Amino acid sequence: MAEAYHSKDLGFADRLLAWWDDHGRKNLPWQTPRTPYRVWVSEVMLQQTQVATVVPYFERFTTRFPDVQTLAESGLDEVLHYWSGLGYYARARNLHRAAVIVADQHGGVFPTTAEAIQELPGVGRTTAAAIVAQAYGTRAPILDGNVKRVLARHHRVAGGVDEARTRNELWRLTELHTPCERVADYTQAIMDLGATVCRRTGPLCSACPVRQTCQALARGDVERFPERAKRPSARRLERRRFFVLTEPDGRCLVEQRPALGIWGGLWSPPERNANESLETFLAGVGIESALIDDVREQAVFRHGFTHFDLDVEPVYVRLTAMPPVAHDGGGKWIHPRCHALGLSAVAAKLIEGQEW
Repeated sequence: MAEAYHSKDLGFADRLLAWWDDHGRKNLPWQTPRTPYRVWVSEVMLQQTQVATVVPYFERFTTRFPDVQTLAESGLDEVLHYWSGLGYYARARNLHRAAVIVADQHGGVFPTTAEAIQELPGVGRTTAAAIVAQAYGTRAPILDGNVKRVLARHHRVAGGVDEARTRNELWRLTELHTPCERVADYTQAIMDLGATVCRRTGPLCSACPVRQTCQALARGDVERFPERAKRPSARRLERRRFFVLTEPDGRCLVEQRPALGIWGGLWSPPERNANESLETFLAGVGIESALIDDVREQAVFRHGFTHFDLDVEPVYVRLTAMPPVAHDGGGKWIHPRCHALGLSAVAAKLIEGQEW
């Protein structure tokens, strides 16, 4: 690596850009072509999700929804279907709502200012800034998780990153370092630095272009930053029973979850309280016990969310025939591998796990 990257004669942004020219990521799918729509979709997908995970979802999503008008005209179920497995499904619902707003209120033309973009559902200050910086080359400082980590270490910023005082200081620093030229490259560069070099664990300080002025490195406590408030060690644990009903043609019964909350708007095998019996469940969905061919209870597995864990108890029920009366709870019978509904990762695992 050229010594120029580390020279104190160069400013923070200059050293970072020199490093990025040689080592930055330039072949990400949203970079070619780098349109406002593609940058927007990528930035929303990258919220709380790593690049390696996002890339295949982004390519599949933008192939089906190549522009904001197509996305706006599509049904939410299909949008959620293409989001299935990526998690944090409120992002997909907000993306769809925002596309409808852009189509109806902006004539299908994506807004050009951070202020206008930030008014869209699911878009905060950093996401709006990242969009205008990368899509329009407008100077707009960002402060995502990678940038927080780089700046907190470089300037040794004390205090939990969720505290207002710390957050305000980090915003001041990102404003200080963001250049007026090559804004799109700088925005990608500082995110790349945090993702590939200034990593949360095992940072590669010897490869860092700004290591000579990094205060945390000078003090030998890089991994202490950014500081986080201590959280309770005990996580909430819930247990739910999922009934996977399969009729002779292989179709499974799924129900749509409420629009808000965990897995909002997604479809899933019927979920009930952990103490609900099979008999009570069947009576509730109008299926006679005489239609049961086989019942198998499989091992409980745990699925983790941000703030709690869910113990999933699968109950597989094979029927001898399709029930004569349609399920009146808004359910649908779907073929596991031939549908266009959004399924949570747990729902997909349950449906794929049926073995008769």
